[in-house]
Amino acid sequence: MKVLVTDKINESAGNIISKAAEVDFLPTMTEDELVKIIPQYDALMVRSQTKVTPRIIEAGENLKIIGRAGVGVDNIDLDAATQKGIIVVNSPDGNTMAAAEHTIALMLAMARNIAPAATSTKEGKWDRSKFTGCELFSKTLGIIGLGKIGSHVAEVATALGMKIVVYDPFTTKEVVEKMGGEYINSLDDFWGKCDFITVHVPKTKDTLNMINKDTIAKMKKGVRLVNCARGGIINEQDLKDAIEAGQVAAAAIDVYENEPNIETCPLIHCSGNIVLTPHLGASTKEAQLNVAIDVAEQIKEVLSGGSASSAVNIPSLKPDKLEPVKDYMQIAENSGALAMQITDGMVKAIEITAQGDLAELDIQPLEVAVLKGALSARLESVNYVNAPVLAKKRGIDIISSRSKVKCNFAGLLTIKLITDKAVTTVAGALVAKDIPRIVKINDYETSIRPEKHMLLVPHVNQPSMIAKVAQVIGENNINIGSMNVVQKNDNHETESIMVINIDSGVNEKTLTEIAKIDGVHNPKYVSLTA
Repeated sequence: MKVLVTDKINESAGNIISKAAEVDFLPTMTEDELVKIIPQYDALMVRSQTKVTPRIIEAGENLKIIGRAGVGVDNIDLDAATQKGIIVVNSPDGNTMAAAEHTIALMLAMARNIAPAATSTKEGKWDRSKFTGCELFSKTLGIIGLGKIGSHVAEVATALGMKIVVYDPFTTKEVVEKMGGEYINSLDDFWGKCDFITVHVPKTKDTLNMINKDTIAKMKKGVRLVNCARGGIINEQDLKDAIEAGQVAAAAIDVYENEPNIETCPLIHCSGNIVLTPHLGASTKEAQLNVAIDVAEQIKEVLSGGSASSAVNIPSLKPDKLEPVKDYMQIAENSGALAMQITDGMVKAIEITAQGDLAELDIQPLEVAVLKGALSARLESVNYVNAPVLAKKRGIDIISSRSKVKCNFAGLLTIKLITDKAVTTVAGALVAKDIPRIVKINDYETSIRPEKHMLLVPHVNQPSMIAKVAQVIGENNINIGSMNVVQKNDNHETESIMVINIDSGVNEKTLTEIAKIDGVHNPKYVSLTA
């Protein structure tokens, strides 16, 4: 067997993989170059420079595993890999310390004007008064996202004498208070408490432009912002405007919306106090060594007939458990994802009830699939291996039961997602044993084909509602594939919901336009893994 390693990965990876296969280290290549040589390899190991496209994956007729030496797998086409049965693995923990330390480093550099002071001094100047900074001691640091990186940032910041406030729907008040912080359950209540704010969340439709001109206006005047997570979480133009207007005293940014092509990034032309670094969060010798070793070990294990510890796309479950319920895995994941994307608040519990044929089976794989779908809606790098661990860490109770009550489907899986603000119910089933359908959304009995892009539009049951919603969708150049309209299951017939399968995503502007239609309330865009 042969393994291709590219993108300047630490050579220790080769020493590990060579115990199971022959290893070739080659420089970063174009798509055409990779397509020519990839058929001879059983595994591919990359960093972020190589884009593993569907064309490359299709050409990799012998590929069994693709490893990404890092956290994100944005440069690997997961759908194409999954369809070919290729395992994709990453290293979700290898750069935790590096990213946390870079966050602290940027925060200190920003507070003490390190970058401009260093430049000035190298020019032979002695402008001490010009670079007077501020102390971190006794200041309040707001942390959005208390995962492994956010937790370590909180630990170091506390040691520096900072006060900690946390917003994270997946972290409990008890966890935050145990580490000496204050838990905030609403972003509206969070913004005004912070002298510094750092974000440690994935880039999703919920976190895209999370910090913008409207949320910045709710912050303290003179707040300082740090982003070592993902580009796009902070609106770059809005941040530039806020710095130049004096609302934001300073910012430290390591990630960008269109990196590495940042020539048009507004922040590089910002005249205020801003520290910019070229995505250095994971760029330490130790982190690069850690991720190389982690992914190399997984490749070696898989090529030796074992399993991967951080598989991103294929469940690491025993075949005897998976086989009886494998046809329900996708609808279980879709049901969990749908429930999470239409609910609000911090998740307290997820209740899973099996009926029909499923009531006679071990549904543990389906529980994992539901968790993966639900958590992936708000977290990054969730897979079948780590979903239960992530749920447990966040204090989410998983309650599984079987019901002998008859149902109209071969098998029915009902998910009840309980938060501190709402209870959301979604049921998924197989019709005629092999056709997946969403058959219930809260009080609505329906039959919906899960799709990648979906719109849910609750509305008052009155004339012209469908036409008005369809007009807005069409005016925004979005094609409707199918639509299902049902009335609430309470015999009052005053409330209905449109579930619309569409061909592309929906931005906030379009959702806002739909929400303004008289009789429509709280429309939601949902993105599922088809």
